[in-house]
Amino acid sequence: MRTRAVSALAVMTAHPWAPILVVSRINVGPNMLRYIEATLGTLREAGLSWEETDRAWNTMDNYIYGFTLQQQNFPVNPDDYASAAASYLPMLSADRYPYMHEMTARVADGSHDGTLDFSFGLEVILDGLERLRKRR
Repeated sequence: MRTRAVSALAVMTAHPWAPILVVSRINVGPNMLRYIEATLGTLREAGLSWEETDRAWNTMDNYIYGFTLQQQNFPVNPDDYASAAASYLPMLSADRYPYMHEMTARVADGSHDGTLDFSFGLEVILDGLERLRKRR
């Protein structure tokens, strides 16, 4: 599932028009059908129920497509995160928004890069699927 997700992200990144096309219509071409079949087979053979398989497949795809769309449409270039954070910091009162202020300060001073991290979310999902599989 990890390989599938990373590969799908690479395809979606290489073809920026693809995510919106995939999520906005029913796609039943032979390539998509093979992709779905392989995914369902992997999840079923791992021991998930049909209901869990369906939900896991959709969770993975929602994450992949959503991440890609956010990455493609994020309004700040990653090279500009620190300066953008520094400019927003005065608008975030530490008294009223302590957590946002602290996070933004960390991005502004370079102690946190603030960039999107596909692998973090993917690992959270895969760990959850592994726990679900082991419960069965």
